[in-house]
Amino acid sequence: MNQYQVSKIREDFPALGQRVYEKPLAYLDNAATTLKPRQVVERMSEFYLKEASNVHRGAHYLSDLATNAFESARETVARFIGSTNAKEIVFTRGTTEGVNLLATTLGETLSPGDEVLLTEMEHHSNLVPWQVMAKKKQVTLKFVEVTPSGELDLNSFRGQLSSKTKIVSFVHCSNALGTINPAKLIIEEAKRAGALTVVDAAQSVSFLPMDVQGLGCDFLVYSGHKLFGPFGIGVLWGRLDLLDRLPPYQSGGSMIDRVRLQETSFLTSPHRFEAGTPNVGGAIGLARAIDYFTGLDIESVQRHESELAEMARNDLRQIDGLRLIGSAENRGNIVSFVFDGIHPSDIGQILDREGLAVRTGHHCTQPLMDRLGIPGTVRASFSIYNTEGEVRRLVEAARKAREFFV
Repeated sequence: MNQYQVSKIREDFPALGQRVYEKPLAYLDNAATTLKPRQVVERMSEFYLKEASNVHRGAHYLSDLATNAFESARETVARFIGSTNAKEIVFTRGTTEGVNLLATTLGETLSPGDEVLLTEMEHHSNLVPWQVMAKKKQVTLKFVEVTPSGELDLNSFRGQLSSKTKIVSFVHCSNALGTINPAKLIIEEAKRAGALTVVDAAQSVSFLPMDVQGLGCDFLVYSGHKLFGPFGIGVLWGRLDLLDRLPPYQSGGSMIDRVRLQETSFLTSPHRFEAGTPNVGGAIGLARAIDYFTGLDIESVQRHESELAEMARNDLRQIDGLRLIGSAENRGNIVSFVFDGIHPSDIGQILDREGLAVRTGHHCTQPLMDRLGIPGTVRASFSIYNTEGEVRRLVEAARKAREFFV
């Protein structure tokens, strides 16, 4: 097991020093949100205590400080995902708002009979906004099927891709199963069909290297809170030529060029999509989180988390009555399982009393659960600060839960 100084990393996360029901906290709910290192919290505290001011229009020192920090954060985000122009970075409240922005604005470019291709494994945030848009615009939604192993059926994808397909929007890594989808292949084939591509990178951004140029996608979205950053800040990246052709998502201050009583002209990207006072502190916190994360070796991070997940799968499958959900060949740092005849929430309660923070339920992927024929799963998800000892605690607690209900 490659530890790459896990003990040193853990020192940056004070939350891990807590005890839950008199037991050390083992935080295994990283797919929902990651814990925050003290460096991020301290940088945000410094901003709010010493630099807090509105950006872009102030004619004073503090406003200049805040503006510089805010736009510097945009540049940090751009570098992190391989964007060559910071104007391609739009700050949002998170992945959900990013998808809503795209569904709303791209929807204005669609006509009745056009098709949007999604997958059966999408998080609700990359499903419901397209449903709302499709009803308004009389657009058809189609879905790539999921195999019993939890992988996308590429024959289903190719069979539904056509000249009518205008947008292909899909999750990079399943938040429920950990399946890593063949993003580059999907994007290449979608582009050959003339479709625009949207990648939901919320789950993959803290586990896989991000390079929008290498992927070749048109848009990519993710949330800061799953990347060791604060809540309420997210990123929409888009090709600049496409962003500048889209209509505004919201209107008001900050996104205008010239306002007259009867008519208004709008700024170009990114400010066109950032109406009102932005989440300056959130953007600064996200930039600090990215600096923290990129200070680690990403390959070592991926190897560490993958090894923990594989260790958990190998040991959990030895427990009678436990069934792992998802057996994709290419998987991330997520392990989902069920006990036959026992509801996942009941298992979660037992694990919680053992100091283990996991997630139970449908994980905002109800269509995927329907496809797999289950109500939900118990999900353990690993991050940079988790350890082999925590995997052993998970397995022992799962065994204890099984014995309790048998």
